[in-house]
Amino acid sequence: MIKVLFVCMGNICRSPTAEGIFRQMLREHGLDGRIEVDSAGTHGYHVGESPDPRTQRAAAARGYDLSSIRARKVAPGDLEYFDLVLAMDKSNLEALRHMSPPQFMNRLQLFMSYARNFDDEEVPDPYYGLGHGFDLVIDMVEDASAGLVEELKKRLALRVSAETGKSVMPHS
Repeated sequence: MIKVLFVCMGNICRSPTAEGIFRQMLREHGLDGRIEVDSAGTHGYHVGESPDPRTQRAAAARGYDLSSIRARKVAPGDLEYFDLVLAMDKSNLEALRHMSPPQFMNRLQLFMSYARNFDDEEVPDPYYGLGHGFDLVIDMVEDASAGLVEELKKRLALRVSAETGKSVMPHS
């Protein structure tokens, strides 16, 4: 199993959006039992809260249900437990680097590094902006999630190949 953690500041806008969208894509690709997904924030401002209502409305308009997600703060053990810790922006990536023991630094990345159609390195925080920012976040997260699904399919195929000694091609 590959374990993925999405991280933003408060875990009520960008990272729960990524968690919900990525979970749905995993189900669509038949990978939901092979990849574990969670989200967290670098700050504990909203621990226990549901995603921002604007986030939930924008997600629901596109067929994503975020209602069961609850905000939590990144725990020290997360950096050891998760294989990939994907920050929404450079500020949160830097916060994760300050928390991380040296042996887990290679697990920390910017989520948008998996995007195919956006050149942006960061998912902008829509919290203080106008409503259209939430739709942009969904566009960006869908793009990066699709790229991440493809990358993880390759990793899973390589693991199976290494375990069985047989070449295995990932399915699209």
